[in-house]
Amino acid sequence: MRIQVVTPAQYETYADLLAQMRRLRAAIFSGRLEWDVTIENGEERDQYDDLQPSYVLAVTASGRVAGCCRLLPAIGPTMLEQTFPQLLASGSLNANAAMIESSRFCVDTTLTFERAGGLLHQTTLFLFAGIIEWSMVNGYNELVTATDLRFERILKRAGWPMQRLGEPVRIGNTTAIAGSLPIDAASFRNVRPANYQSELSEEALAPLRSAA
Repeated sequence: MRIQVVTPAQYETYADLLAQMRRLRAAIFSGRLEWDVTIENGEERDQYDDLQPSYVLAVTASGRVAGCCRLLPAIGPTMLEQTFPQLLASGSLNANAAMIESSRFCVDTTLTFERAGGLLHQTTLFLFAGIIEWSMVNGYNELVTATDLRFERILKRAGWPMQRLGEPVRIGNTTAIAGSLPIDAASFRNVRPANYQSELSEEALAPLRSAA
């Protein structure tokens, strides 16, 4: 497995992977979790996909997207402030240029991979490492996200604990929570699997890997 980050300039190059990603999102968020999301031609997308996000993809050796996450600078429109402001104690992120928002994180649990320590799906750890790695290389030091209580526990077990930005709120069939996570070398070291690979340049990553 490897991590592939797809930036706006690469949408056309990796169109097939992005289509796989949207189908996976449909299967997870509409099919398994039964969220009220928009599905067209078997693919899930929303208004935040129109804002030129970067996507972190976990891709198997056979080219299948096993997991994904969407990243947007927090100084622009964000899901937390525009869709789920009730999750923020202050109603605002007080965003800065070093903050990035993660959303639409999901993993294809039908694929069989080794579970680290018997607790965490390997794809989840690859995605955590990819998010931290790419964010550090691009100058971010804090990640914010809306998630649920189950995923909050997964983050803690992975060694990347979340600081809550408000109290849990029942939204649909989910108890949601907003949180902040550090983007730093220590967090990357905690979550990175031994066989981790990404498509980022070795030159850009040399300082990070030496620190980790």
